[in-house]
Amino acid sequence: MPKLDKIVLITGASRGLGREMAFQCADAGYDLWLTYQSSDAKAEAVKEEVLSRGVECRLLKFDVADAESTRSSLASALESGTPWGLINNAGITRDGLFIRMKQDQWDDVIHTNLSGLFNVTQPIVSAMMKKKEGRVVNISSVVGLAGNPGQVNYASAKAGMVGATKALALEVARRNITVNCIAPGFIQTEMTEELDSEAIIKGIPLGRLGEPRHIADLALFLLSHKADYITGQTLSVNGGMHIS
Repeated sequence: MPKLDKIVLITGASRGLGREMAFQCADAGYDLWLTYQSSDAKAEAVKEEVLSRGVECRLLKFDVADAESTRSSLASALESGTPWGLINNAGITRDGLFIRMKQDQWDDVIHTNLSGLFNVTQPIVSAMMKKKEGRVVNISSVVGLAGNPGQVNYASAKAGMVGATKALALEVARRNITVNCIAPGFIQTEMTEELDSEAIIKGIPLGRLGEPRHIADLALFLLSHKADYITGQTLSVNGGMHIS
C-alpha cells in the first residue's frame, strides 16, 4: 500500500483497540502519532511494528486527563504537521455499583474518557479547521447507548462522547471535517478479559465476541474519502445486540 502522506493520531494506542487500529492505519499508508500513558515497552513494540510497515510513527507520552500535559505535547507535535485523522480511543473503567461508588472512581473515568476527548480534540480540530479538512472518530461503547449495571460512570462518559460527536459535527461541517462515533459491543481485549464471556455471548445474536479488527475496519473506513458524506453518526459494532 503506498504512503498517503497523511497523519492519523490515535489515543491509547499501546494496547487493545488502539494497537489494532494503529496497525491497520499503517497498512493503509497513514503516518501515525500514537499516544500512551504508562507502558514504554508496549508503546515501543507498537511503534516498531508500525515502522516495519513502511510508514512514520511518533510516540506521544501523556495522560489525556491531564489538560496541561496533553496540550503541551500536542502543541509541540503540531509544529511539524496537522493530522488528517484523530481517533479518540483512550479509556478506562473503574466499575462499581453507583450507591457505593467512590468519588475518585467517578472522577477518574469522566476525566479520562470524556474530558480527555476535550483535551485532545480541541487543539487538533483547531488545526484541522485551518486546513479545512479532517476526520474525527470517537470510540464510545454499547454501554453508552444501553447502560450496564456497575458502570454508571463509564456509561455516562461514553454517552457523553455520543452527544459530543453530534454537536461537534454540526460546528465543523462547513470546514470539511467529519465527526463520527463507533460504539463497540463486547470486543476481545484486555478490558473484557475478566468478564463472564459465556453469559455475554447469550445476549449476542451472532453468538460470539467481537475482535479488535472489527472496530479497526470501521475506523479506517470513516477516515477514508469513501465516508466523506457521513458525519454526526454513531455506528454500532456489536454482533446484533438489541439496544432499546
